This record gives sequence, C-alpha cells and structure tokens, in this order.
Amino acid sequence: MLAVGVLVTATPQAQAWNAVPTSGGDTWGVHDAANPGIDTGSVRNTGGNALQGYGGLRVEVDGGDSRLNGVLLRGFGLTYDGQETFTTMQGVDVDGVVVRRELLVPQGSNYGRFFDVFTNTTHEDVTLDVAFGGQLGYNTGENQSEISTTGTGDDTISRADGWASWFTPTTAAGTPSQNGPSATVFGTPGRAASLTRMGNFLLDPFENALPATGDAANHPGFVNTITIEPSDSVSLLRYVVTGLPEGRAVLGATRPAGSEVTRVEDVAETLAALPAVNGLSTAELCSVANFDPGALGLGGTDCDQRPLNEFVDTPVGSTQATAPATTSPYDVVGKTITQLVADMKSGKTNSQQIVRAYLDRIAAYDRGPLGLNSVITVAPDAMAQARAADAARRNGDTRPMLGIPVLAKDIIDTKDMPTTGGSRVFDGYRPKSDAFQVELMRDAGAIILGKANLAEFANDGHASPNGYGAVWNAFDPSRSPIGSSGGSAVAVASSFAPAAWGTQTGDSLWAPAGAASLYSLRGTDGMQSSAGTMPLTLIQDYVGWIGQSIDDLAMLLDVTAVDNPADVLDDVANGKRPQDWTTYLDKDALQGKVIGMPATAFNDPFGTTEVSDVLRAKFKVFEEAGATVKVIPDFAAVPTRGNYGNTGYEGWLQWLEAHPDAPYTRPEQITNNPLRVPYQYPGPYTGDGTGMTDQQQRDFEAYRALYRDNVAGWMDTNSVDAVLYPTELSEIHLNDTIQPSFGRRDPQSSAAGVPTVIFPAGATTNGSPVGFQLQGKAFQDAELMGFAYAFDQIAKGRILPTSVTPRLEYDAGALPAPVEPLDPTPEPPVVTPAPARRFTVLERTVGAKVRRGRATVMLSIGCASSAEDCTGRVRAKVGERTATAPATVGAGGAQTVKVRLSRAASIRLRNGKLQKVRVTFVGTGGTKSTTTPVVVRVRR
Repeated sequence: MLAVGVLVTATPQAQAWNAVPTSGGDTWGVHDAANPGIDTGSVRNTGGNALQGYGGLRVEVDGGDSRLNGVLLRGFGLTYDGQETFTTMQGVDVDGVVVRRELLVPQGSNYGRFFDVFTNTTHEDVTLDVAFGGQLGYNTGENQSEISTTGTGDDTISRADGWASWFTPTTAAGTPSQNGPSATVFGTPGRAASLTRMGNFLLDPFENALPATGDAANHPGFVNTITIEPSDSVSLLRYVVTGLPEGRAVLGATRPAGSEVTRVEDVAETLAALPAVNGLSTAELCSVANFDPGALGLGGTDCDQRPLNEFVDTPVGSTQATAPATTSPYDVVGKTITQLVADMKSGKTNSQQIVRAYLDRIAAYDRGPLGLNSVITVAPDAMAQARAADAARRNGDTRPMLGIPVLAKDIIDTKDMPTTGGSRVFDGYRPKSDAFQVELMRDAGAIILGKANLAEFANDGHASPNGYGAVWNAFDPSRSPIGSSGGSAVAVASSFAPAAWGTQTGDSLWAPAGAASLYSLRGTDGMQSSAGTMPLTLIQDYVGWIGQSIDDLAMLLDVTAVDNPADVLDDVANGKRPQDWTTYLDKDALQGKVIGMPATAFNDPFGTTEVSDVLRAKFKVFEEAGATVKVIPDFAAVPTRGNYGNTGYEGWLQWLEAHPDAPYTRPEQITNNPLRVPYQYPGPYTGDGTGMTDQQQRDFEAYRALYRDNVAGWMDTNSVDAVLYPTELSEIHLNDTIQPSFGRRDPQSSAAGVPTVIFPAGATTNGSPVGFQLQGKAFQDAELMGFAYAFDQIAKGRILPTSVTPRLEYDAGALPAPVEPLDPTPEPPVVTPAPARRFTVLERTVGAKVRRGRATVMLSIGCASSAEDCTGRVRAKVGERTATAPATVGAGGAQTVKVRLSRAASIRLRNGKLQKVRVTFVGTGGTKSTTTPVVVRVRR
C-alpha cells in the first residue's frame, strides 16, 4: 500500500519552544508562547538551518501611531496542539487592526502554512502594509543566501512569480547548498494582491528595498498593501517550504548537489498552483486576498453568501500597546545618578518621586504585547524603602547612594527578592543573604529596585532568551538586546532605573551596553567581587555596572570596587584599586596619548560597513581631545591554555556550597535540567562529576596573569596607551534569529582579565547606537575611565530611545499601575497521540477509458487505519482543472473514485501523451488531510 506523500506517524515529543518534525528527519523550531516566550509565530531554525528566524510579521497601518506599528509582531499567545498546529489565543491590536495568525506544519510534509487574519475594528476604511519574512543566511563564508529561482525562472521577485526559492551556494561541484534551501509561496502568480514589493525585513521593509547582495540580502520581506472596510477581515495565506543541506552532512548523510533545491522548488510550484487549504472554512478562504478564489477551490458564488460574522469574535481578547500616565511629577528619562543625587539634595525631588516614576515606566513599557521584558520582578517594598530614605535624608543622612534605586541582574543574590537566573529551574528561589556588592550598595543607602532579566544563567552572548520571556531591544523592539545582560542594559536605556549590575564572561557588559548607548567597565580581574552570583565560568565571570555616564560609573565603583575578605578570587586586585575613581575624570586625559587600533578590529565579519564607517569617522574626536590614533598589528600572543578542569562545573559546586538552602545538591541538576530554555538544554549529563582541583584553579589564575602580561607587552611594543575596539560592528539582527546576532570582534578583556571601558559614540543613519571600547593593561581601569570621559566631553555620543519608550504624561489624580512579576513561560502541551487515519493512493499508474471523446479515470484509494473509517473529500487536479468527490473508506479498506478529465486532457491522452493527476485529500472527523499531492500517471 502506498502512502499519500511521505507521511510520518510518530508524534513529536512535547516541549516548550516547540520543535515540529517535517519530512526527511528535519524539524522546525517554532517561536510560540512557550519558553522562552518570543511568541512571533516565526521559525527560529530548522534542522538544516534553511530558516534562521523566518515567517515573522510586521504591520504598518497608514496614519497609525501605535508603538506596535511597523515592528516585529508578538504577543499572539500562540499555542501548540502537540501535533501540527499553532493557534492564536489573543489577537494583537495595531492601531485598530487586530492581527491573528495560525501556523500549520503538516506532519510528514516539508512546508508550513501561515494564515494571517487582519480585522478592522474601526469605523473607517484602513489601509495597511503587511511584511512577511525574516532571515535565511549570513554574509559569512558559504552561509550567504542567494535566490535560486522564481516562479518565472529568473532571479527577480515580482507578483508574476507566486513563489521564490533560496539556497546558500558553495564552491563545490554543482554548487551544493551549504544550508537547507527554502522557498516562499506568496500568492497566485500575476494576482495584484499577491505582492506589492520586496523589502529589507531586518531594517524597515516598508521603506527599504531588499538589496541583491550583502548581509541585508539575507532578510527578504514580502510586502502586501491591503485595504479593509470597517468590521471586515482580510487574510493573507503563505507557505514556506524547506529542505536539508547538500553541502554538508546532516542527519548522518549528505545529499546530491541540487537535489534538495529541486525538491523544495517542486513543492513550492505545486502549492502556488494548488494551495493546501484543508481545515480552512469557506469564510476564511473567501477572505484571502493573495490567491485567486479558483486556486482555493472556491466556485463563482461561494463567497456571495459568506457569513459576514465569521470573524466577529476575532478582536475578543486582543492586546494593544498602551502608555498610561505617570503618577510622579518628576521626569526620570535620561537622568543620571549624578543628576538624581543633585536634585534630591536641592529639594527638587525626593526618592519617592524617583522610585514611583521608574515603577510607572516599567508598568507602561516593560509589560504587555510590546513589553521589553527587561525586569523580572520589582521589590515589593520599593516605595517603603524610598520613604525611609527620604526620612533619613531629612535627618541628615549623607550616604552617597541614599534613595537611589538600581537593578540587579537576576543571577545576583538579593535576600528580599527571588534570584532565578532567568530560568524556570530556580523559579521562586530566594537566597538567605545579599551578594557582596548588593550589601555594599544597601549600606550606601541604595534601593535595590528589582531584578533585571537576562539570558538564562548568562549562557548567551547574542540574545537574552529565558524562562520569563525574552528581552527585546530598547531602540528597536524587533531586535535582540545582545548578550546575557540584555535586561540590565535595556532597563537602564529605557529609564526603568538609572543603573544596573550586569555580568560578563565573554561580551555581556560591552555588547548590551553598546547596543543600548550606555557606559560600562569590565575591570581587571578581581576589581569587583563576584561573590553571591550564579556562575557561568569560574574566575572569568565579572560582575560590573551598566550606567548612563562615566561620572555615574565612578560613583558606583567608589562604593563597590572594594576587597571582599571572603572572596579569594578578588585578592589579585588588593592594593591596586583606586581610592577615588572620580579624580581620574579629566577632560584633558587624552592629551598626548596614543590610541592603538588593531588592524582588523573594525572589519565586520558580516561584510557590512554602515557601522564601522560611523565609528571610523569618530576617530577625529580622539584627535580633537589631543590623542593620536594609529594602526597596530592584531594581538597574536595568546598563551597556550592548559587543562584547568571543568570551570563551569566548579563554579556551580562552589555556588552550591555557599547556598546550602538551594533546591539542588549537584551542578548537573541545574545545568542539565529539562526546565531550561529548550535550545540551551544540553540534554542528560554525561560528565564525570568533577570540577577543578585547587591546583587547577591556581594554574588558571596564573594563565590569565600571563595573558595580561602578554597584552601589556603588545601595547608596549607598539607604544600605545590604550587599544580601541568597537562594540557592535553590524546592524543587530532580529530577536527571533539564531546566533550570531551581530558582527563581533572581541577584545582580550574577558579572556585575559584586562580592563576595558565601554562608551557610546552616536548612531547610524538608521538610528542604531554605536560605541567604542578602550582596553588597557592590568589595573589601568581608572585611567581608561578618564580617557572615555575626555572623549565624551566632545562627542556626547549617548542617545535615548524616546520613540520606543517616550516620556509619560503626568496625572496627579491617576492611580499607580501595579508592576506584576513576569510569570514563567507556559508549561509545554501534553500530547495525546491520536489514532492515525489517513487516505492513501493504492495505484500510482492507471489506465483511462475514453467514451464520446472524454476520458474517465478510476482512482483506487485506501484507508490507513487500524480501527476507524477515513472520511473526507478527494481532490484531483489535471492541468488547471480540479475535480472533487466525497469519500468514505472503511478501516484498512479500499474504494475507487471516478475522475473525468477535461476535453483538452482527453485529447492529449488520445494522442498518446501521458497525463498526470495530482491527488490530495481533505480529511474530516479526525482523518488527516494530505496537502502534498501524490502524482498518479494516466495512460490510455
């Protein structure tokens, strides 16, 4: 018995961020509402990387002013049924247009169907542009995507095509595709509503055309313009087809060059001509704008009586981006700690007004469908702490941080709030005591306002996915915030707090700070204690500040850059810490200094120049400040690394020893816990249960000391006082993509433990922040801060994201909006496998009978079922004509269905030409539909 298509009967294992099996052993990882809650309905990746954050939606309503207008939409509450369908639980309201989407990934097929409905809830006609697309590759090596062909056979996409395909060509014979190929089916070829134009989905597809080359060419956006009457709905139907790599082994095998590209294109061509619409109602089909009704199986009068109330309930439960008033008369937007302290001392404001203003902004902009998700929780007694600080100030208290609220990255212990690591693994866990630096700030009078969101366990240098909802970019809420400290940087940039602790093991101070136009310092090893912080890598982890000015960093370091007698890892800095960091802040600090620029430091790995051109233009600021910038060789003296044991495992061993109240006793119960973000879950533990010996710890510290000496030797050899690096080198990619999310050139600071100060340097023409890092020798921290301060006096490079999180209107009579903690992302669905029932085609070659000039074909179909009947309709397409017939076949039985060919097909058959019938099935009552056609060859 031949199965229809290549059906797979195995049920996928349920998990959060759900992975759906497709044909050939491939999978689609779909961004639904489950952990980490990106909830765009886009595809993060496939097993063969055909898609790398694709299928997202942007909507721009003509004349709209919502903060959702034009951004990557999310907040659908997309729920997976455990089989093949993702369904919207709540619509998303964009200026009165409610958007809902459904994604169907048929089991055993290699495509997904995106069905997006747009309902006009206003009283006037609404015109909107809708962009569908995402990322298909990177401009690195052989990962650059390229158009393979279109429906008309060329490499230019137009509405005449109906579909287009991409692959990542290699230099091998036959140009096999390095990653899996893909195709997007966007409508009936030639239909006016199938496509308006192609845009750049990364930046702004409504204003920027899709380029033919470069990194931006990897981000196609299919733009449709539609007009919707009041209370009416218009839908757009699209299909995305994927294949497996040809240029590298995946799933234990390689594939012939061109084979997967051809397979994808054949399915795309079929779907463009015969869209798979099983499960869609007549009303839904009648609402589709980008396919001809005939292609959808609709007759001439099917839509005349379409129930107009089909979508009446669509707007129910829809969410929209709102901005309530603030109940504080004091505006905190962009205010530095220096300004806050001065305004409290002068009586212009007080701690209660400051804290209330931050809480109101968090409630307005950090929650909901466009919520940035940068703050997991706030201190329940924050206002009480502010009242106590104001009373203390009236009584003569002069502590330096009195009444100043700050945020702590949620891997840093706070005794009054949970410390989760951004993971469901530690949901609700509250440590017994504060981390060392937290205790110092409380002693200095500060208020720990809340806990900043992060990449789970600080385990991602490119985005901040976690069990409480991924963090989104402060300047463009479609993009990644970068790095594990994304929540800290986004919160400070958005004026949810004046400063926040972050941590850095690789790039998670400099990268998120750069992306948010902020300041930071990754100090020399030991400059600040990391005691009371969940580990990623012992010794290399660094706990530092992200703030709004160099002055603020100096004030914060005066409080927190002190020796912790209980932390042996910070002893390396004893005797080397400045007593007063502010004394190094001199506008003339760069006079006579030589700044080295490593030869390739400003070359973007993605091949773009938009960011590096802006940064290179800022070199003149160093010269205006009295410095010389010169090119030096790249650093090459990386010491040989020895066997220092498992630094991550040892970090958790020591953390557990310091936290006897923790809910776990072994590191693998944490790091290998299935409650983790699914694509960061490493699977069952396979290690040997050991960390580092004492000698290995000392050897690792010695290795880093040698590394620092080599950096100093490199600088001395080239006669430079500091070394200049960028932060990001490309436009940051969207938040639903895979790594890498930005062009990156790492300095030596994390690997060696030398200091680097991070500071903003303006923005690109697209409004994206750009920034620098100045790296120095060990314990040159304060001097580097002075250099950055001098640059800042001229450049004034910081910008604010006021278009994303604008100032709130003050309403003295309003009630404060509560700030609820972010809830853990939903539990995964419970999958109950349904009995497999599907139609099958029993004969792939059949004969035809010709009577009176018309040919009749008898199709033999069966029912693959062990117990229940198969019911539904057979659809048989020959050329442009489709015939349908009802079918009921008993379990394990067979039936014949008569198909009458058109006169043209009958003539071709009589003339000896083989005819092909493409057979699909629309199942009912639990019978699986089959949307990939089975070709039956007809002979006379």
